[in-house]
Amino acid sequence: MRVLCSRKNAWAPPHEPLAFESGLVRVKASMSIWNTAHPWLRDLVSYEPGKPIEDVARELGLEPQQIIKLASNENPLGPSPKALSAMREALERAHFYPDGGGYYLREAIAARAGLKRENVILGCGSNEIIEFIGHAFLNPGDEIITARHAFVVYKLMATLFGARTVEVADPGYTHDLEAMAAAVGPRTREIFVANPNNPTGTMVTQAEIDRFMERVPRDVVVVFDEAYHEFVDNPPDTLKYVREGRNVVVLRTFSKIQGLANLRIGYGLASAELISVLQKTRQPFNANGIAQAGALAGLLDQEHQDRTRELTHEGRGWLQEQFAALGLEYVPSWANFVLVRVGDGKALFSALMRRGIIVRDMNAYGLPEWIRVSVGTMDQNRRFVEELKAFLSAVPAGV
Repeated sequence: MRVLCSRKNAWAPPHEPLAFESGLVRVKASMSIWNTAHPWLRDLVSYEPGKPIEDVARELGLEPQQIIKLASNENPLGPSPKALSAMREALERAHFYPDGGGYYLREAIAARAGLKRENVILGCGSNEIIEFIGHAFLNPGDEIITARHAFVVYKLMATLFGARTVEVADPGYTHDLEAMAAAVGPRTREIFVANPNNPTGTMVTQAEIDRFMERVPRDVVVVFDEAYHEFVDNPPDTLKYVREGRNVVVLRTFSKIQGLANLRIGYGLASAELISVLQKTRQPFNANGIAQAGALAGLLDQEHQDRTRELTHEGRGWLQEQFAALGLEYVPSWANFVLVRVGDGKALFSALMRRGIIVRDMNAYGLPEWIRVSVGTMDQNRRFVEELKAFLSAVPAGV
């Protein structure tokens, strides 16, 4: 077969370039765009977030107010009233571009951390800063190191850049920092330490971190992901390594204790030089003005953070007592969620969803017998436990 082109009745085989007056056009049959995309993207599995309330309401014919979401470690109290007021005021300026440098928010974050504005970078959630770090340091064939049951986004981001993830076993679902340091090889560029860890809720100590940092080569970037930092009464001090000028990035977020998950706003803390590198990878205006206004007001509302922390400590302790009374194995948590072994995590997830309760099954983390449940209000926690008991009583013994 031959193909007629618009070149004055000229004919050409379909596998040859066709010359038009405007240039050359290649004709290829049944060509997939995947053939020209980065080959490692084929193996990239998209992150699956907690199921939204709106989806469950639509699928099950429920009213949104009937549903409680204990799946994504959100703040059950919602945002600070001061943050809500600041965001409403910022809406009046929605026709202007935001402050691309985030001056006031970075100043406030720096003051809280005992650092300077040059030590702070803002992100569309702290996840975006993980991407910045990948842009800056990862090439195809490089390696990152994580714990086996650490936040799955680290691995997804590495795959995005063609890098390989070295997953180190985590006995007791806690980072084995000694083994992670021993896993460093010639292609290691980044090490991720989530502390407290998501989804297990475990935490490594200051002494363990200090021994680890003594062993890690200076040219490897260590990322301490501290999304749940504010829920710990006496957390380890990782910022001392920022002050010492080590290649360390400390990630924190406004999504958890601040209750601003919908805004997608987080930040990274590092040496001024390292921040200057990451700033080169950032898109202009990546942190919108409404998010900056809400984050700044929320950061300064210590009363709201204290209420959230108290609610979390009470609810987490109560949930763990209930799991123990039911004979369920759970991982003692330092965060605003608890990982608990229920037998068939997917089955419980589905059963609870039909009852208007959203939790998180752990299949994506290789833990099919477990679920992760966020700490809610005490009324929400009680409703969850009632439904959990009903599910367990209906499951035949030994199943």
